[in-house]
Amino acid sequence: MSSNFRVSPVPSSEEMDLGALFKAVWQQKKLILLIVAGSGLLAAAYAFLATPEYQVSSVLRPAAINELDALNRSEIYQLPPSEALIKVGAALESYETRLGFFKANQKLFAAFERPGRTLEQSFEEFNHNSISLVLPDAKKAYSLSSYIKLEMRYPEGVDGVAILNNFIQYAIVNERKQIAADLSVIVKNRLNELSGKLAAARSSYETEKEAKIALLRESDNLRRAQLQDELKALRTQLKTQRDNRMAQLTEAIGIAKSLGIQRPTTPSSLGESERSTGSATMRTEVNNQQYPLYFMGVDALEAEKSTLKLRKSDDFTAERVAQIAKELQLLESNREVEVLKERKNEDLFLAGVEPLRAEMTRLSSLSIEMSRLKLVAIDKLALEPLGPQDPKKAFLIILGLLVGLVVGLACALLRYSHKRRSASGSGVPLEAPQSVIPGDGIRSVSQRR
Repeated sequence: MSSNFRVSPVPSSEEMDLGALFKAVWQQKKLILLIVAGSGLLAAAYAFLATPEYQVSSVLRPAAINELDALNRSEIYQLPPSEALIKVGAALESYETRLGFFKANQKLFAAFERPGRTLEQSFEEFNHNSISLVLPDAKKAYSLSSYIKLEMRYPEGVDGVAILNNFIQYAIVNERKQIAADLSVIVKNRLNELSGKLAAARSSYETEKEAKIALLRESDNLRRAQLQDELKALRTQLKTQRDNRMAQLTEAIGIAKSLGIQRPTTPSSLGESERSTGSATMRTEVNNQQYPLYFMGVDALEAEKSTLKLRKSDDFTAERVAQIAKELQLLESNREVEVLKERKNEDLFLAGVEPLRAEMTRLSSLSIEMSRLKLVAIDKLALEPLGPQDPKKAFLIILGLLVGLVVGLACALLRYSHKRRSASGSGVPLEAPQSVIPGDGIRSVSQRR
């Protein structure tokens, strides 16, 4: 309270002298000292009787790059050290993680349990008042690297060091398990995707194979039909040629009979025979002309005609018939179709699946020792504090004495002001008090009245 404290002016309008005010306060020094002593005693009692509260902290920093190299080289899960630190920090701040640790270590939290409270209510008190997460200020230039600081305040009787250190390990283990689960799901999904692609390639191959077999069979059937049509047409042609030949022979036989040609002859021989005198002669005739058919004579022509009538098939007369028969025989069985159907390990014939198989093999043999995966570096473990954080005994005692002094001065001034008002109301001038007895009030020194 300010020392220039003023009381109500007296009716005579004279102002209070500072010296008189100081003298009045000094006269009440016992009251002031009594209040100061009482306030100091109360502060000291609180300082020594209040339950001490301690504070511990732990600092986490990003892990070294080589600690996460095996995970990052898997090419399916990328986790830089900075992101790993953020993941662990999020786990430390997670309500679910803290509640899980609270339930799993109830012996460490016996001091937080209260009669009539549920386990969740006891945890809420611990979670709200005890643990806090401190992040670096990005605006401060002296923060050379990222870190996470976890602080905990706890009352005496609680093993705060064990709680904080175990909680950090619990959060790291949980996050490691979560990463392992995520990695397992990613690998499984990737394998399913590759299996689907391989199955699609296998289905495509089966479809292509069936299409190829159908195409080969269709080609064979078409070729077979064409050859059969050609053979039928060729046989019809051969039969027509035979019929034509027989008609020619019949005509030639009639001509030969009319000329009296019984055996094969030539035009020159036929003319000479009419002028022949009976002497035997041998003639040799060379020419390049084809004689009419009747020069073969009746005997030869009739013999040929009779043979043609007895013929059952004309196939042997055309070389193409044998060729068609050969091709039809080859078309009875398609060896390419048989080979396609008899394939055992058809995956060997799938096109473009080698990278898929290689990736499936790599993922199936992927082995990362998750228990050795170091997500963060614990730069500072929680240690037993040297002393309690609260209450600060010296500070509280000094504060209590100061508060007592202010309250004492205020009481003294209020009593002096009240005395002045009472004296001014009675019309008796008030002189400076001579003595102050605690509990009896301010006595007037005017004995004349």
